[in-house]
Amino acid sequence: MFQATRRRLALWYTAVTAVLLLLFASGFYLYVRTTLVERVDDTLNHVVEIVERSLVIEPSPRQIAPSPTRLVPAPSLQVNVEASFRDNAHTVEDDHIDLEWFSPAGSLLWSTLSEPLAVPLHVNPAGETVRVSQEGVLRQITEQVEAEGQVLGYLRVSHPWFEVTKPSRRLMVDLALGTSLMVGAVAAIGWLLSGIAMAPVRDSYQQLKQFTADASHELRNPIAVIQTNAQVALSDPEPDVDTQQRQFQVIERLTRRLGRLVDDLLFLARQESGLIAFTASSIGLEGLLADVVEEQQVMASEKQIDLVYDAVLAEAGARTAAARPKGSSAVAISATVAPLNPAKSTTLDQHHALIIGGDTSQLTRLFTNLIGNAVQYTPAGGQVTVQAQAIKHQGQAWVQVAVQDTGIGMDEEALSHAFDRFYRADPARHRSGDQGTGLGLAIAKVIVETHRGQIAIDSQPHQGTTVTVLLPRMKPA
Repeated sequence: MFQATRRRLALWYTAVTAVLLLLFASGFYLYVRTTLVERVDDTLNHVVEIVERSLVIEPSPRQIAPSPTRLVPAPSLQVNVEASFRDNAHTVEDDHIDLEWFSPAGSLLWSTLSEPLAVPLHVNPAGETVRVSQEGVLRQITEQVEAEGQVLGYLRVSHPWFEVTKPSRRLMVDLALGTSLMVGAVAAIGWLLSGIAMAPVRDSYQQLKQFTADASHELRNPIAVIQTNAQVALSDPEPDVDTQQRQFQVIERLTRRLGRLVDDLLFLARQESGLIAFTASSIGLEGLLADVVEEQQVMASEKQIDLVYDAVLAEAGARTAAARPKGSSAVAISATVAPLNPAKSTTLDQHHALIIGGDTSQLTRLFTNLIGNAVQYTPAGGQVTVQAQAIKHQGQAWVQVAVQDTGIGMDEEALSHAFDRFYRADPARHRSGDQGTGLGLAIAKVIVETHRGQIAIDSQPHQGTTVTVLLPRMKPA
């Protein structure tokens, strides 16, 4: 499919370019040819003017012609042909221009041609092209010469048509060759450019195809399980209450999972299509994180996981308790903390609070996903630490939020696909019966990029995972 589309794109590109080149070459050829013909006509007219100025005009003796009723006077002026054209013969011969002089009656009196031309005489000062033989074509100008109201004769100047069109023919060959080479080059470039243009389309199609297949798979399995449990519950005429309750619990759990999946899919689709309005406001991130951590305490307590929240506050100068006893539901908040990774080029900034500009609902969803994932993939007795601090990185002010767990971690292959949709590295990572949809990190990346931030994951197998988010920081009013 893509190869056929690529061929069509290259063909259209080549065809359009070829038509444009052909139009340009034709227009350029006609312009040059017309210019050459006009220059030759100007030359012939110039020769006519020179010859007319060099004509030797003499008075002729009056003659009486017999007439039944009256006497008709002969012309009083005439051209001395020998004296007029003696000096012009050699001049025009060098220029491949031939002269012919005709009497007022149309008789040929003098010519530089070896043989008279079989071309009827008629006045045409604008120039015309005449064919004198099968291969002989001439460009001619015929001028009527007058003096004192009398027609003295006719001067016809001729130039070989081949001499006129020789540059035009050479130009035509050059244009045809150049156009052919350019069309060939354009065809090759068009094929290359169409391949480059089709690459993102092909990638998008493959992603859409994979996305559709993954979504279908994620939807098909829960629906099949729901249908099976419903059929079993309906087919038993005397159902056991405990068994039926377990079946309904399975159905409720799967419908909840399907609801989350559909909600995540709709969020990604709307975010990418720009249908979700981004409502930016000034947000104190330390309070938002405290709320999210408090919401995740229930799941952390059920798994006996320490959930610790450390934040750097501008007005604080001492560190408070940073951990809580296992099983406690309180959120531990500290006022100062060292940077999560001192080896990185970050500088702690104590001068501003953790204030950012963003959408509260999207940021809540972002950190709920990250903290929820950390709790989900951390075994009992582990620890999840949420650290937030104001830093300066590469000369810019940021808020850094790091979610660090002591869970099972990820290998390099899993890290390379961590932000892919529906990607779940290993069935072993699904430690609880309530599996995720595989869209949490993909949604997190979309939200961070929407807020012009950065997100990165650092993980080692069986050593835990750290997700670091950088968001642009605002100065407090």
